[in-house]
Amino acid sequence: MLFALGDPVAFAALLVAFLLGLVLRSAAMRFTARVVGLGDGRPVLRFSPREDIDPFGAVSALIAGAGWGRQLSVDEVPRWRGRGRAAAVFAAGPVACILAGEVIIAGFALVYPAELLGGINPGWILRGVPLPYDAQAVLSLGGGLLCFGLLALIPIPPLDGFGVLWNALRHPGPSMNWMRLWFEDKNIGALLLLVFAFFPTGYPILLTVVDFLGILFLRIWA
Repeated sequence: MLFALGDPVAFAALLVAFLLGLVLRSAAMRFTARVVGLGDGRPVLRFSPREDIDPFGAVSALIAGAGWGRQLSVDEVPRWRGRGRAAAVFAAGPVACILAGEVIIAGFALVYPAELLGGINPGWILRGVPLPYDAQAVLSLGGGLLCFGLLALIPIPPLDGFGVLWNALRHPGPSMNWMRLWFEDKNIGALLLLVFAFFPTGYPILLTVVDFLGILFLRIWA
């Protein structure tokens, strides 16, 4: 978001998108867990900053514009009722954010010139696209949600994609347990993501990854 400080409207919309992404992720995961019989009894719409915000993810969002929520460990979602059910819980949050972002971007394409979406990348939105204030707010909100969901699908801890990958495997092997030890327990994953959010300062690697994952999500509306 710091890259968007020159555009206060974009900065505010990206901040709202990050907070909304945290709420949507939390609600979608808890709702899915309840539907598939893995719920913990907590209210679906209960959002707790202490439980749902990851400090490292918030720093990443502040620097690069894309962050993540508190890690949901694979130990917190039992596999004994089916690997597919557990994987669905991890996938629900990112998918909900991607769909919400796509709905907003589709609305943008209907109201504003759709060809604008053909010349930008998702990471550019996180840096503030120079547009009229109303268009900038809508695009930044939709793009922020889209990037939040796309980043969460990367299969490394502390991101939700690792939970999807873990449950897709019938018997997670030594390499997966090694990844859990170093990337989850020793927080190497969060540290690596933060490095990618800072380096290089001109255009962080994290935004390059988001661009690669999300370019088609913009082009389909162009």
